[in-house]
Amino acid sequence: MARAFDIVGFDLDGTLLDTSASLTRAVNFTLAQAGRPPLHIDEVRPMIGGGAKRMLEKGLESSGGYDPEEMKQLYPQLLSFYQDNISEGSAPYPGLLEALDALAVQGTNLAVVTNKFERFALKLLEELGLIDRFATVIGGDTMGKGNAKPSAMPIREMIARCGGGTAVFLGDSIYDTLAAKNAGIPSIAVSFGFLMGPVEDLAADAVIDHYDELLPTLDRMAAAVA
Repeated sequence: MARAFDIVGFDLDGTLLDTSASLTRAVNFTLAQAGRPPLHIDEVRPMIGGGAKRMLEKGLESSGGYDPEEMKQLYPQLLSFYQDNISEGSAPYPGLLEALDALAVQGTNLAVVTNKFERFALKLLEELGLIDRFATVIGGDTMGKGNAKPSAMPIREMIARCGGGTAVFLGDSIYDTLAAKNAGIPSIAVSFGFLMGPVEDLAADAVIDHYDELLPTLDRMAAAVA
């Protein structure tokens, strides 16, 4: 079966995996070190997507106020706790593994581009047994400071590492759709991710509500530009 795109790239948190439980645990552990009240998982989900530092900044703002000096002390504690507990409570979204299998059969190159630190992304995918499915994994720090999504740079690097060709990118945040747009490729928004507002606000080229919609959506998108 012919493939719709040569490369299909994925955001990680809220797109490939539901990591909200593990990230909420990390945030609440860190807030507890500062004597702050815990946040509910539904409060943390919209904070995810811009990297761990932004997530903690939002957590502090929501639990009593953000102080830069306190942030300096707490941020390393967040990273340490998360690294030690990175895969606990995290799981692929329904239908993901079947969609990845089908894309692999077509010979599609699969990649991950996340704003999570590269070492954390690799560790998480390794612990969940998913790392071998992807040709490359690019983190928020891979391309250097200031070059995470929504910069086009990690998307362009993804395409280069996968050998070039047509590409599409999936995500659940404005960082994802803007990165794809800035790199000149189409995007797909996942409505089941960690949305900060209506999925339509992401202005993606297509939206899926479940991974069983991915391959038909890719086929339609490819046919539209053929």
